[in-house]
Amino acid sequence: MGTESNSEHVISIRCLRKSFGDVNVLKSVSLEVRRGEKIVLCGPSGSGKSTLIRCVNRLEKHDAGDIIVDGITLTDDVKYVRMVRADVGMVFQHFNLFPHMTVLENCTLAPMSVRGMKRKDAEEKAMHMLERVRVSGHAAKYPSQLSGGQQQRVAIARALCMSPTIMLLDEPTSALDPEVVREVLDTLTLLAEDGMTMLCVTHEMGFAKAVADRVLFLDQGEIIEDAPPAEFFSAPKTERARRFLSQMIHK
Repeated sequence: MGTESNSEHVISIRCLRKSFGDVNVLKSVSLEVRRGEKIVLCGPSGSGKSTLIRCVNRLEKHDAGDIIVDGITLTDDVKYVRMVRADVGMVFQHFNLFPHMTVLENCTLAPMSVRGMKRKDAEEKAMHMLERVRVSGHAAKYPSQLSGGQQQRVAIARALCMSPTIMLLDEPTSALDPEVVREVLDTLTLLAEDGMTMLCVTHEMGFAKAVADRVLFLDQGEIIEDAPPAEFFSAPKTERARRFLSQMIHK
């Protein structure tokens, strides 16, 4: 299995299955993502949202089905896994910055080691991306010297330094204090406006309404709703989604 061309869909997922022991986390999930689309995945805890996006860059190995990312079919072949990871940015819930490296060093490591960029070029790009997410003044600091919101914006800048075609975001605001959630969401909104293809697992329904082209609602390992935000929030088709939205509104 190798590469196959598909200019319209940057991600194609077909009959994806994933289990952890006896627990079927994903049950024959299929999904097409167009280039430039912003998709929000929501649903109750344990519904398979994070596992789905972690399979897209092979942080989790799927058991069955096909995942094709920008023409590359993900298999056990390390070459293709590396090709996908080089073009897919990932932002985690808990930042995952290297604590012994400065902000600038965190942002230049992958471009230099994976893309072979010269230090000067990598630092110039890193400063540009840090400026873009409004934390360039902290380039010489270590992660422990930053607030949670600042660390998450650094993590976003670090992902952007690899010039990804796709950004995967796994609950990027859930570890943050409520007062700094907005600054991270504002940063992600700017990314969306720039045309980045995004898959974002989040419980921030306001962000989904403002940014998403489509909202996917997962429950028990299946996509049970796939609709534009206006349709999903005003008239969800399933009782499960209606109950979920009611709980979110009354939190």
